[in-house]
Amino acid sequence: MRRKGKRTSKNADDAEPTRRGRMTEEEKLRISRLREDQLSSADTPEDGDRWSTWGDADQGPKPHPDWLVTELAAVDRELGIVKTGKEADVFLLERAMGEKACLLAAKRYRSNDHRMFHRDAGYLEGRRMKKSRELRAVQNRTAFGRNLIAEQWAVAEFGALARLWQIGAPVPYPVQRSGTELLLEFIGDDDGTAAPRLAQTRPDEDELLDLWRQLVSTLMTLAEAGLTHGDLSAYNLMVHEGRLIMIDLPQVVDLVANPRGREFLDRDVRNISGWFASRGLPPEISDPSALVATLLDVAGMG
Repeated sequence: MRRKGKRTSKNADDAEPTRRGRMTEEEKLRISRLREDQLSSADTPEDGDRWSTWGDADQGPKPHPDWLVTELAAVDRELGIVKTGKEADVFLLERAMGEKACLLAAKRYRSNDHRMFHRDAGYLEGRRMKKSRELRAVQNRTAFGRNLIAEQWAVAEFGALARLWQIGAPVPYPVQRSGTELLLEFIGDDDGTAAPRLAQTRPDEDELLDLWRQLVSTLMTLAEAGLTHGDLSAYNLMVHEGRLIMIDLPQVVDLVANPRGREFLDRDVRNISGWFASRGLPPEISDPSALVATLLDVAGMG
């Protein structure tokens, strides 16, 4: 006879919560994987890779752009990979309903099975998590914690893009967020060719000056909102039809809440000013110290 309170041995996959009403981190991950397997085996449309996930996702700010397909019966079809990165990969996606279609950039942050995010400790300063259990998981970099970090980056970028879009900053329209996947306005041509990064361009003297003026205007818009990009370089700015567009904003920094806000702003400005100076912009125009002082003043921190 088994003594009262003693349990028989179980496999790891059958692990029970250690506390009544709460699941262990391992159990949460197991259930998450089970749900993903069930979704992957669900019915898929004949002419696409999946049905539109618009109805189940956090949606971008209203009014939604006219070009966006929002019908729930639309289908998503993957057209290839646009870019691979250290923390996320970007795919080209077509969402179509009948004759109406739009191209989207699907940015997918990597799961806990991949390397943890570089330099995340500094960026996460000034952000708060409500549950101490989740905070401990993040601090200890458990598998569950790394997955939380990935989703936190996705949430942060979606929120930053929505906020910046609404105040008129030149950023891609944030279509939706579901888990660690962001769907964004595709910046490029109708044939699926992505716009080049600023680093890939060779602007002439007049174009260089115009791009610099656009950059300063963008940085001013962010500073007015108390923000800086946090990892700005010529690789996360795109140029489409002469227009400079800022991308890759998961680590956007609140200049006040983050104790290293001034440091990140200074680094952003010096990095991008250096690129423009290397392309021939006169130093009296691209002076980083003067621009940093102006931006701090605009942010009310001068």
